[in-house]
Amino acid sequence: MKNFVSILFLMALCIGLSSCEFLLGSKEDDQTEEIFVQGSIDPTLVQNEVGYVPVLPFWTNFDAPLDVYVGYDEMVYVIDANGLNVLDQTGTIQKQVFIPGATDVIQDRRLHTYVTGRVDVDVDGDGSAENLAAVYHLMNTAVAGEVLFLDTLIHPFSDVSRNNSAFRGMDDLAVEFTGLATLADNTLYVARSGPRNDLASIARPDHAVLFYDEEGENIGYANGLNPVSSSLKSTLYMSAIATEAGPPQAVNGISGSGDFMLLQTAPEAEFKALHILKQVDAETGTSYVEDAVFASMNPDKADRFMYEPFRFENPADVYIAPDNIGYIFVVDADLDSLYQFTPIGFEGVNPPPTSTTTKQIIASFGGEGGGPFEFIEPSGVCYFEETVFVADKGNGRICRYKLSTDIE
Repeated sequence: MKNFVSILFLMALCIGLSSCEFLLGSKEDDQTEEIFVQGSIDPTLVQNEVGYVPVLPFWTNFDAPLDVYVGYDEMVYVIDANGLNVLDQTGTIQKQVFIPGATDVIQDRRLHTYVTGRVDVDVDGDGSAENLAAVYHLMNTAVAGEVLFLDTLIHPFSDVSRNNSAFRGMDDLAVEFTGLATLADNTLYVARSGPRNDLASIARPDHAVLFYDEEGENIGYANGLNPVSSSLKSTLYMSAIATEAGPPQAVNGISGSGDFMLLQTAPEAEFKALHILKQVDAETGTSYVEDAVFASMNPDKADRFMYEPFRFENPADVYIAPDNIGYIFVVDADLDSLYQFTPIGFEGVNPPPTSTTTKQIIASFGGEGGGPFEFIEPSGVCYFEETVFVADKGNGRICRYKLSTDIE
């Protein structure tokens, strides 16, 4: 009886006030309002509207995160100023591994993890160290105990075309490994950028995609790409690379395609995001060519396209969703935005069944700021089981999003 009286008293008090917020507080704040305005979907009212909805809370307290990746072990890998952070699916850090100059992370199907960074090497044997681009090959990143460092791929020694050429001093010091990707057979793709791109040289150009087998042996590179001038198959200061293979370990198999996406940051690069096809010819062998399909921009199907000239300013990372949708995600650090494209380069997502439109619906978003739909220098992106992860460098956080049509 006493509790019943107390409830009646509280109800009367709320009615007498202009708002119950005085006693109970308000559910309204700027972030909540923005989520409801930009992220909520009511198919009975706005049938053609589709968008990404934040998965809160975002994971915070990272020091300038540069990359994010969900591995085949289903752990979340984040590269920040402290090196490699290994998180579980709740966002709790389980392990930290210091990697000098770490920028990118990837994992193969053996659960071997690769991280780009730098390493000091005594090149001349005189006791002085040169700081060179490296890819660290790790194991046991997601289990108890110490991480095992299996190998380190170091420029220029990891490139077989440099076996008979001398160290090039400042030019080799300027080379960077800027992106990593793996194939279903555990082949490792490494994007490399640097100042030496003489097409007449015996050594491969610095602007190149190198291939390594499971043992870390350099087994080739993506020949046929243009390292000196802008085209639909150029490699002008690549910032990222992505293949069609990715976790989880699907029952129906993982794409064995050798095709890949690459990003370029050179100001003169007219098309900064490119889809490259692996072409095998019985007579001429394997080469890598442009994808003419991406250049076919049909205005009846979409309003924006990946292959619009100078579409991006400073694209930092790219990821291809390995599921049957196959969406392509790009983050641009200068435009502070996340962009989403179909597998043939149309910007937008497929319209829902109830939609009256036949065009792709733009779902890209961003802008400078700290809100749930804003970023400051986003530098990494990945996708895992219908969730998009973004490394929001300037805000020190990992943001997560789901497409509204994927929410049950």
